[in-house]
Amino acid sequence: MQMDGPGRPLQKVLRDAVPVPDAGQVTIKVHACGVCRTDLHIVDGDLPFPGQAVVPGHEVVGTVVALGAGLSSESGLQLGARVGVPWLGWTCGRCDMCTSGHENLCEQARFTGYQIHGGYATHLVADARYVFPIPALYTDAEAAPLLCAGLIGYRALRMAGEALRGTQPRLGLYGFGAAAHLVAQMARFEGCEVYAFTREGDAVAQALALQLGAVWAGASEQAPPVALDAALIFAPVGALVPLALQAIRPAGIVVCAGIHMSDIPSFPYAWLWRERRIVSVANLTRADGEGFMALAARCPLQVSTHVYPMEQANEALDDLRAGRFSGAAVLMP
Repeated sequence: MQMDGPGRPLQKVLRDAVPVPDAGQVTIKVHACGVCRTDLHIVDGDLPFPGQAVVPGHEVVGTVVALGAGLSSESGLQLGARVGVPWLGWTCGRCDMCTSGHENLCEQARFTGYQIHGGYATHLVADARYVFPIPALYTDAEAAPLLCAGLIGYRALRMAGEALRGTQPRLGLYGFGAAAHLVAQMARFEGCEVYAFTREGDAVAQALALQLGAVWAGASEQAPPVALDAALIFAPVGALVPLALQAIRPAGIVVCAGIHMSDIPSFPYAWLWRERRIVSVANLTRADGEGFMALAARCPLQVSTHVYPMEQANEALDDLRAGRFSGAAVLMP
């Protein structure tokens, strides 16, 4: 399912052959691919069009069907292995960012489903360095959202870690969708109280949050019943930042976890004062992937999915845009 320009619907395209991997790459037969809000930003033109046809999708689960030159079983990848492919698809490995532990900020980075053809397809080619094994306890559909919603949620949770070291840490989640419903479970597993913020009147999302262990759920405009230690914002709405600042305690942290977000409106300095902080999450690293998959293997995550046939990718994107479901949409060939 391919996009030929911003704002255009995806079109079904048939290729003549399965793609062949170059050196250091693998070809993967796709079993499932999650539908991410970043896909929506690409399709809607919120992110710059890369100048070539785009096959979206960066929450890919599948099996390895071909190894490129230089790869063998000793590399950790074998034919038939079930693996996942995330958003970060390639980095240079040589720049200051890459060599200082910030490969997610590499200026030359290329991203799956954006500059690299992604998982809205039956097959894709991926850099073997950026492919992760999938814990066996998850089905293909359940595993797909782990590759972005789970990974970005994990990184956002770790970014807030300093503020969550108290005896009873309290975490707010703004935008209770694909990422937040996974983070809520991770945070509960690690001893946090979870407070869920949704669109006003979204009873379905609030009910899901409470089902997954949140101690409170309400509208984003509401004040929580207690001051929070940290807040993670997954909805791409800049106006949530001042609301979250008012909800956290002094020295608390607000983490903006979206690649694209609308502008943050002005707010009184007093809401930031007393060492409150606003930080952003950009992409992920391989260390995040390894850490999260290890956690997901220990903490069985209940993954709420809505499965669509691959040919209905446009419908899945429309439903995500309109907020017609809670949890995560997944395409299956």
